[in-house]
Amino acid sequence: MPLPATMTWPPTQLDVILPAMRGWDAWYANRTDRLAQIYAQQTRPAFEQSGLVGAVRRFFWGASGGDTPSKKLHLPIAADICQASADLLFATPPTLTVADDKTQARLDLIIGADAHDQLASAAEVGAALGGTFMRVAWDQDLASHPFLTRVDADRALPEFRWGRLAAVTFWRIVEDADGSVWRHLERHEQRDGIGIIEHGLYKGTAAHLGRRLPLDQHSATRGFAAVVDADGIVSTLTPGLDVVYVPNQSPNRAWRDHPLGANLGRSDLDGIEPLLDALDETWSSWMRDIRLGKARIVAAQSALNDHGPGKGATLDLDREVYEAVNTPPSSAAGAEGLPITQIQFKIRVAEHQQTAEALLQQVLQSAGYSAQTFGADSDGAALTATEVRAREARSFTTRKRKIRAWRPALAQLAGKALAIDQAVFRGGGKLDETVTVDFGDSVQDSQEVLASTAQALFQAQAASTKIRVQMMHPDWSEQDVDDEVTAIRLEFGEPAPDPDDLGRGGFGLSGDYGSSGDDDSEG
Repeated sequence: MPLPATMTWPPTQLDVILPAMRGWDAWYANRTDRLAQIYAQQTRPAFEQSGLVGAVRRFFWGASGGDTPSKKLHLPIAADICQASADLLFATPPTLTVADDKTQARLDLIIGADAHDQLASAAEVGAALGGTFMRVAWDQDLASHPFLTRVDADRALPEFRWGRLAAVTFWRIVEDADGSVWRHLERHEQRDGIGIIEHGLYKGTAAHLGRRLPLDQHSATRGFAAVVDADGIVSTLTPGLDVVYVPNQSPNRAWRDHPLGANLGRSDLDGIEPLLDALDETWSSWMRDIRLGKARIVAAQSALNDHGPGKGATLDLDREVYEAVNTPPSSAAGAEGLPITQIQFKIRVAEHQQTAEALLQQVLQSAGYSAQTFGADSDGAALTATEVRAREARSFTTRKRKIRAWRPALAQLAGKALAIDQAVFRGGGKLDETVTVDFGDSVQDSQEVLASTAQALFQAQAASTKIRVQMMHPDWSEQDVDDEVTAIRLEFGEPAPDPDDLGRGGFGLSGDYGSSGDDDSEG
C-alpha cells in the first residue's frame, strides 16, 4: 500500500489513541499548561461517550476557579516513573552475542554506545506512551555500518496482522509557518518479501495532509531525493521489515476492543492520572497552608509612627517599649488591650504528608513499581542484592514483563541490521547467526559483599579462580577474565599441590615415595 495522496491528518484510526497519548505525554513532560488545557476541555466526545464529563470537571488541573495556575504545583512523579522504567531495563546495557567472531565484531559496532543511548531513550518515552518503535538506519556519509534509531509512538500509524507488525507509516513536521504545515512521511513495508522504505513530502494544513511534492522541495528531505528511486522508494535489499514495535506492557486494558489499540502496549501512566492529579492537589494545598501560615501583624492606627502630613506611618517591629496609646473602646485592640494583633494560621503538616505518602504509594503500586525503587522507606542501611530484590519485588516483576517484549525485538532488529550491513557495507558477517540477547542483572552486590563471598568459596574450595573473578567482575568479557586469572597466578604463584592427591609416584619420583633403587635404609 503506497503513501496516501491526500487525507485528513492525523489519520482517523488514531482519533482515540492520540488524545490519550497527548495526556500521558503532558504528565511525563511536566507540561502543566497542557494539563490545564486537556482537562479544561469538558465537552470532548471521547469523555462524553464514556460518561466521564463530571469526572473531568473534578480534575484539579481542569478547574478554572480557585488557585491560579502560578499557585498550582506539579510533582514530576510521572517522569520519575518512566525514567525508573528505562533504568531498570538499560542502566546496564544488554549483551548481544553471536557464535562467529567476525559477525560479533560487526554486531558490536552496530550495537555500540550510541545504540545503548537510543534504547534507554526509547524505553523511557515508551513507558509514557505505551510502546516505542526501533528501526535500522544507514547513511554512508555518517557511518560505515547501520545504526539504530527510535521513533516515538505518537508519530506512527502502524498496521498489524495477527498481532504482528506488518507495516508502519512514520511522520514528522519539518515546517509549520504561515498556516502551511510541511510533513515528511516514511512508510516501511514488505514487497515480495523484501523490506522497503517509501518517502514522501507533503504540504498541507494542521488538519489535512495536503498535496505530495518532490522530496527536493524542502531542505529537510532533500538528502532522500538522491537515494530514492522514481517512486520515492529505498530498498533494504534484505528480507523483512527494518522496524520493530516494542510494547511497554501488555495487554492494553483500555483498548482491548479497538482494532488498532488492541495491538499497542500499555503506558505506565494508564489509569493513574486521577491519582497524579490528586497528588498535585495535595502538594499545592500543603504549599498554600505554608503561604497562609506566615505570621502577620495587624496594628491599629494609634500604634503607628506618624511621619507627618503626606509621609505616611509605619510600625517599628523591633520596638520593645511602647508609650501609652489612646485606644478607643471600639478599636480592634488585642486581648491585652494593645492595638496590635498577631495572625498565624495552622500549617497542617502531618495531614498533608500522610495524604501525599498514601497517594504516592498507590501511584507507584498501580504503575507496577515498589516504593523502595524510588527511595521510599529507606533507612540508609547497606543492603545486599538479595535484600534489594526482596524489597523491590514488584519493580523486578515489572522489569521481567518488559524484558519479555524487548528480548525478541532486539534479536530481530540485530539480525536485520547484520543483513543490511552485509548488503550495503559488505561487513562480512554471517547471516545465519542466531543473536542471543542477555539483559543481565540490574542489581549487584557491593565489592565488599562479593569479596566476602569469593573468600568463603576459596576457603571451602568450592569455586575456581576463574569463577571467583567472574563473580567479582560480572561485566568483564571472557578474555578479560582469563587475563586476570593469569595475572593472579603470576602474582601469587600456583598453590603447592596436596601430596595426598599425587599418589605414590608424586613429585616426579618413581617407585615408593621416599625411596629409590639404591636406598639401603631399613624400615
